[in-house]
Amino acid sequence: MADDVGQDKRKQHRARQSGVKADKKKVKAKKDANQKEPELTARQRNPKAFAINSAQRAERNFRRKEDLTAKKQHIPLVDQTPDEPPPVLIAIVGPPKVGKTTLIKDLIKSFTRTNVTDIRGPITIVTSKKRRITLLECNNDINSMIDVAKCADLVLLLCDASYGFEMEIFEFLNICQVHGMPKIMGVLTHLDMIKNPKQLRKRKKELKHRFWTEVYDGAKLFYLSGLLHGEYLRNEIKNLGRFISVMKFRPLQWRGAHSYLLVDRMEDITNTDAVRRDPKCDREVVLYGYVRGVPLKQEHMVHIAGLGDARIDELSLIPDPCPLPGTEKKRSLLEKERLLYAPMSGVGGIVYDKDAVYIELQGSHSHKEKTAEASEQEALVSKLIDKKTTMDEQIEQQEFRLFSDGAPIMSKDFKSEDQAESDEDEDEDSDADDSGLDAASDDEEQPDEFAADDWRGENSDKEEEEDEDEDGSSGDEEYQSLADVKESAPNSDASDEEDDEARILANNMSWKTNLAQKARDAFLQRHSESRNLMRIVYGVYNQGELSKQQQAGDAEDSEEELGGLFRVAAKKQTDIQKDKDIRDKDERCFFEYQSDATRDWLSDSNKELIKNCFVTGKWKASEDAENLLKLDDMSDADSEVYGDFEDLETGEQHSGKPQAAAEEDEASAADEAAAGPPAKRRMTRVEEENLTKAELMAKKLKLKAKFDAEYDNNGEKGENDGGRITGDHSFYEDLKAEAQKQSELNKSEFAQLDNELRIQIEGYRAGLYVRLGFKSIAAEFVENFDASYPVLVGALNMTEENVGYVNCKVKKHRWYKKILKTGDPLIVSMGWRRFQTVAIFAKVEDNLRHRYLKYTPNHVTCSMTFWGPITPQNTGFLALQTVRQDQEEMKRLGFRIAATGCVTELDKSSQIMKKLKLVGHPFKIYKNTAFIKDMFNSSLEVAKFEGAKIKTVSGIRGQIKKAHHTPEGSYRATFEDKILLSDIVFCRTWFRVEVPRFYAPITSLLLPPEQKSQWQGMKTLGQLKRERALQNESQPDSMYTEIVRKPKIFRPLVIPKALQRALPYKDKPKMGPENPREALERVAVINSPYEQKVAKMMKMIETNYKDKRHRERRETKQRMKNFRAQKRADEASKLKRQKELRKKVSRAISKMRGKNSK
Repeated sequence: MADDVGQDKRKQHRARQSGVKADKKKVKAKKDANQKEPELTARQRNPKAFAINSAQRAERNFRRKEDLTAKKQHIPLVDQTPDEPPPVLIAIVGPPKVGKTTLIKDLIKSFTRTNVTDIRGPITIVTSKKRRITLLECNNDINSMIDVAKCADLVLLLCDASYGFEMEIFEFLNICQVHGMPKIMGVLTHLDMIKNPKQLRKRKKELKHRFWTEVYDGAKLFYLSGLLHGEYLRNEIKNLGRFISVMKFRPLQWRGAHSYLLVDRMEDITNTDAVRRDPKCDREVVLYGYVRGVPLKQEHMVHIAGLGDARIDELSLIPDPCPLPGTEKKRSLLEKERLLYAPMSGVGGIVYDKDAVYIELQGSHSHKEKTAEASEQEALVSKLIDKKTTMDEQIEQQEFRLFSDGAPIMSKDFKSEDQAESDEDEDEDSDADDSGLDAASDDEEQPDEFAADDWRGENSDKEEEEDEDEDGSSGDEEYQSLADVKESAPNSDASDEEDDEARILANNMSWKTNLAQKARDAFLQRHSESRNLMRIVYGVYNQGELSKQQQAGDAEDSEEELGGLFRVAAKKQTDIQKDKDIRDKDERCFFEYQSDATRDWLSDSNKELIKNCFVTGKWKASEDAENLLKLDDMSDADSEVYGDFEDLETGEQHSGKPQAAAEEDEASAADEAAAGPPAKRRMTRVEEENLTKAELMAKKLKLKAKFDAEYDNNGEKGENDGGRITGDHSFYEDLKAEAQKQSELNKSEFAQLDNELRIQIEGYRAGLYVRLGFKSIAAEFVENFDASYPVLVGALNMTEENVGYVNCKVKKHRWYKKILKTGDPLIVSMGWRRFQTVAIFAKVEDNLRHRYLKYTPNHVTCSMTFWGPITPQNTGFLALQTVRQDQEEMKRLGFRIAATGCVTELDKSSQIMKKLKLVGHPFKIYKNTAFIKDMFNSSLEVAKFEGAKIKTVSGIRGQIKKAHHTPEGSYRATFEDKILLSDIVFCRTWFRVEVPRFYAPITSLLLPPEQKSQWQGMKTLGQLKRERALQNESQPDSMYTEIVRKPKIFRPLVIPKALQRALPYKDKPKMGPENPREALERVAVINSPYEQKVAKMMKMIETNYKDKRHRERRETKQRMKNFRAQKRADEASKLKRQKELRKKVSRAISKMRGKNSK
């Protein structure tokens, strides 16, 4: 309780030692102690006291408990985490200016007490004894977000609380949902921008529930309240670090089946001379990183995201640059453990490679001022480096001109007198040879400085003796002085010493030629001269000695030549016979010497030597192969294979037994000791081997009975449940036990092997730090390398290396504004790859036909087929139309993820059918037969469609019969009813749509740093037309034109006479005139004088009435006008009076207030 010093302690409860209550407790304790089974609980002793009062309440409690238990249960997965897991990859993701870099710096400072100024690339730090983390900052680039979502174990999603969730956060969450959801923790920053506490609480609540909607209810959301001196508060960062340190991760499906690594260091090992000659040549690149997922093998092809597929040229293991504490031996007590590894950020001064260790020296010597001599030396070296040809080539290209108009003399054409004389001597020697039979050896053809006994030769005896005596001599000692050269060439004359010196000095650069070949020969020579036990015991396989022997033999052969044509063979035959005798003596030394007598194989002693060579089993019954196999089959599971062993020095046997069996043996031994001396001693190994079959079976059955009894007892003891009602969780427990057993088996399978042998069998397992070498990498990858963009290397399985047709189930994202069109290029992120392809959309009908779709349907899934890499089924993917970080385009699109889906089929073929309606018109009709034209162009097409079904617009079905001669392409067809000339005939057909074979990986890592987020692939047809201001050419068939329809003329109705007779009279057609004349014109009527007067009088009365009505309307209109004017005047006077009255009242009120104020 050292922590409670200085604090007020609460008074502890003191139990009563006397009194009625204490006496009751003592009696109860005494009663419990006297019972037969004191280990029973109160529930077991008195079950009635714990009985159920209410069955309904008990059921509710039990159901709630089981529901909570079921919610916590997940399908158990086999734990593939190695003993030393790779660092946990933590990605810090968020929009710009939300504090990602500040958070990484504070986390590094919290864990390692180190300030890192420049955050570039992955940064690995040690957080505890058994955990390391790798911090990675994600750029505001859709390519980086996709790569990070594929490899991150934990995502810290930063959000500006004063602004809210931005579109990048929702895009990243959708990317994670497609590629495997990692652990996600939200972090709210810029909370100090909200000053009002009430508004701050409301804002936190809104963002928390919105975050829960996107992730899951109860997702952890951290609050960073503000900055202090440019850093987040220490306690908040410490709490965040604690959560990170204890976080558990669930394995994901894709990562559990593939190996991958995040590159934290890149080196270019291309030959500098090749780069100087051609700056754009393919490079040799080495990538470093921790293996994650399943073990990585060199045979696997890998995909570098943003670069393309590549074949691993070299794969090797190097020491862990950031090991866990205690796993690495310290070379000195002062050496500190490395807690931080960030090579791309320039932190961690030691960098390990396969065959070297690079130490960054940042001392005072790096800041010294350079002298004039040093600067001159640097300039000279830089000029030599810039030269693209060797000194010999430059000297040979030199020209010299004696006269201005003379021909130039090239340096390679000039020869000195000594060289000319030597050439003449060589020509004379070659003429004097006899038909060129081994007259001039290779040593004589070479110049003196390249002779076999020269100081540059690798077969010199003197050099071999020096190498054997002084193994630690440096490589510089090989370049000896001229005096040593003279000593090593005893055959040279003293008169030629000056010439030799001149030649050596003239050709002092010739040692550079064929360096690779010389190094290869030297390595083979060293390898051949290295001796091992195999060569010492079974013979001399020294290539150097063999070559020397062959040369010596050739020299002897040349000495034995007679006239250059014949050789003496007698000596050679005698040497061969001597060697054969020596070998015979060596072989006989391994056997018993029998002098010249032949062994008698009929004797019994000699028969015993070879008796076992003619049988397949042993002669003893206990060692017979058939009996041993039967015994193994009967008790294979019960036998202890690994437990028993024998001490070969003392002969004592030790047997591994279970604890219960050992206790029983001890008890039985004690009983036997008490009863008397032991009746039987313990059997030796030889006696056990000589046991009969019956004795072995008795021993096995005894051990099996002991095991069964022990197992049954344990099972009975484990059935006690305390008397409580519990659910049946045995199935889940069995699954967990099976997964645990499998994980332990996986870990123990290769645990006993040597590390190198284990890597050869299993591969480079997760957690190892490896070095990957690649050849033929584009030069732009090295020149435009930017550490802030992640480099993800993912291994591909054998099937994933192929390219073919991939059929997927896809759905347009509901937040994407545009619909997707068939034939437009799409950028797909699937597996480790990001590539552009051309997709064809289709709808699966009831008859499983894939019907071609021109556009994607809304809120419904459809089928999509494209040409791309073969990927396993149920692999999620997402589609985008652009990955460019263009503000205008982002404003126009808003949400950039166009569609999501998963792979369904991998048949490498496509069966997308498009409907085509062929239209024709009849030109002759004979009852149910008609002749159709305008549907086909030739009789050959008609022949192909014979028997096809056709149909008219009115629904009359028919069939194509035969082609008709005129017009071309017409045919005869039969229908189920008579059709009309005005009918239109359709023939419904389906034709296959070919999927374009277009697959282009996204190579964003090859772009310059300022253009890495501006990758542009194939453009859509609409984009090209908008950029070039082009318009679609109008098609006449698609134009809307005025339809002119001729009036339909129907034939007159003809009623049969029999039907007429049956009709009633009113419905019978009336018989009119056969030729009805036109209606006669109207007859004029002339009135009488009286009728004329009456008509005139009525007209006068009508005129008078109309005039009277007109005058009345005019007067009424005038009267209404006067009334309205009078009314307006009255309203004006009324308003005037009210205004005057208000003035008077206001004046009186003001006077009263003035008096009161006085």
